[in-house]
Amino acid sequence: MSIIIETEDVTKVYQMGQVQIHALRGVSLIVHQGEMLAIMGSSGSGKSTLMNVLGCLDEPTSGRYSLEGMDVSSLTKNQYADIRNQRIGFVFQVFNLLPRTSALENVELPLFYDRTGHIKDPMRKSRAALERVGLGDRLDHEPNQLSGGERQRVAIARALVNQPSILLADEPTGNLDTRTSIDVMTVFQDLNDQGMTVILVTHEFDIAAYAARVVKLRDGVIIQDAAVEGRRDAKRDLVAFENKDSEDRDMMGHDGEPAFFTGHGLRVTSPPQQTDVSTCETDSEEEKII
Repeated sequence: MSIIIETEDVTKVYQMGQVQIHALRGVSLIVHQGEMLAIMGSSGSGKSTLMNVLGCLDEPTSGRYSLEGMDVSSLTKNQYADIRNQRIGFVFQVFNLLPRTSALENVELPLFYDRTGHIKDPMRKSRAALERVGLGDRLDHEPNQLSGGERQRVAIARALVNQPSILLADEPTGNLDTRTSIDVMTVFQDLNDQGMTVILVTHEFDIAAYAARVVKLRDGVIIQDAAVEGRRDAKRDLVAFENKDSEDRDMMGHDGEPAFFTGHGLRVTSPPQQTDVSTCETDSEEEKII
């Protein structure tokens, strides 16, 4: 697989009066086309700052960031805007949908900022994006007529409408209940199965378990980068969730593992690239807890 994202010794320093806040401290990361990656860490770990840098919402203080082979560190503001509009799709915890506006019109919004002149039929593209996330029958519904999961699907469709190379999702299930969270993860896994590169930022172990790889940050440094062992299947979990009685819904996992990690570790296999895991806790010789 080709490299779609590469950072080398990226730092981000914020000046707060007389104090410097080092949000990222020499982050080096490679993401290949078609990966599904979860970035984890506690509050203040630097995971949101890293997402902002990867999404060209913020510039690194130092280091190199290459997106699809292009060094983005020296781009103009307009060029950054074009990248955000054409190459990267964003999904956030808050849906950010316009009220009293149909799902179709919400999805069309990014197309109004297109400066390439290549978009000839924005309504058709928006309809196709909604159909891709299973909302072909909700085109005319306004946000207050949709469930939380449907509103997040509209937000995902809006992120897809310009056919980006990468989908960045910041806590996409943070405002959703368990069943709806799994439902939304079926969409991300389907998109990944179709070849979309998906990067999730989350603090939830059960959501990270749907990714194929997890990167954990602490104090602005990557402390672990590893493949997920026994990656969860959201469609299977959704069926199990709906079929199980309420008293045993937390016991739907494969091989006796709980489906929703309440106090349990997320098992990972050997790191796919050289990574410092010396600071990670271990629950046993076979497991690393991230």
